[in-house]
Amino acid sequence: MRKAAAYIVSVIFMILSSGLYGQKAGLEFENQISTWLGMNFPDEVKWQAGIRYVPTISPWVRTGANGKIDAEFSVNTFGNVHLTGMEYDSSDFRLKPYRLWLRYSTSHLEIRSGLQKINFGSSNILRPLMWFDRMDFRDPLMLTDGVYALLGRYYFNNKANIWLWGLYGNDETKGWETLPSMENIPEYGGRLQLPVPGGEFALSYHHRDADFSVPATQIPGLSDTSYNEQFLAADGKWDIGPGIWFELVGKLNEKDNPFTTRWESYISAGMDYTFGIGKGLNISAEHFRYGNHTEDENEKVRRNITTLSLGYPLGLSHNVSGLLYYNWDTEEWYRFINMQLKYDYLTIYLMTFWNPENAPLYGTGEGSNSFTGKGFQFMLVFDF
Repeated sequence: MRKAAAYIVSVIFMILSSGLYGQKAGLEFENQISTWLGMNFPDEVKWQAGIRYVPTISPWVRTGANGKIDAEFSVNTFGNVHLTGMEYDSSDFRLKPYRLWLRYSTSHLEIRSGLQKINFGSSNILRPLMWFDRMDFRDPLMLTDGVYALLGRYYFNNKANIWLWGLYGNDETKGWETLPSMENIPEYGGRLQLPVPGGEFALSYHHRDADFSVPATQIPGLSDTSYNEQFLAADGKWDIGPGIWFELVGKLNEKDNPFTTRWESYISAGMDYTFGIGKGLNISAEHFRYGNHTEDENEKVRRNITTLSLGYPLGLSHNVSGLLYYNWDTEEWYRFINMQLKYDYLTIYLMTFWNPENAPLYGTGEGSNSFTGKGFQFMLVFDF
């Protein structure tokens, strides 16, 4: 944190000092404070309460006719406490960098380096292209840890754009990963996004070396613990009255990897439409499928989940939404309802859920909402 703080101060000083040379410069400061109280109903009632503070500093300076240098620095500090019945169970407190990046941009080019959020794709709920983030669609704050990366994007006049990225120094799992990447070995990839009649279509690629040192302890004499993984994806979305979209990801595992099958597939497809009922009822449906395939194309593992979400505005800034998941393989239902009441600086969330025990849909990060079991959660969010 000391090195991060020194880096932040030096970059802010560099950007703001540019104002001394006649260039436009500025500094924006935002704060978000959220606090929550929740209850789960397993065999014995469990309580949780917590508070989170995310301050964000964003310095910027104009360079030339259309150039801009800007940065974002924020930390995620939170604490929570858990009770079983009325007895103390556990507590946790963390303070860690949340975003820490520097960017140069023009009307066509963007280059961003540092701890950042990288996400893309067409799906909304269960996303095959969730490669670098872990955003839970049910989380009102859509919090996710960032990745240390260098990202470049170029935007053409016809709205086509190309992305190139390299990741380094990320020692925790991300996206759908169950094992981290190898330390000191960079990851790399790119994305080409093209306009098509009525919508857009994109191709994406990513390469990484996964660290299998932990499962390797189960095989005596195995010395190789690094195996590469390659991801190739296609996605698209169109507005043809209803909105429709799809994502398709094929993951090719190294042939000599004794821990995995040769390839895996992630597929999702969905559509949404707003009906002229009352103030407008939005209905969205999406199906997600995962397959784990051997070389003879037999599936070892599969997962099929269908989701249905509904949203209805209660006013200009209030709304209620519901989300229903069904896992066809385990025959389990996931249910979630959220009422949002938004005011000038305050947003109130009233959430209730009824899900299987110990069966999260997403990989969960530190301090994230899990929504497992039956329960409710009350959340206050202050943005200023």
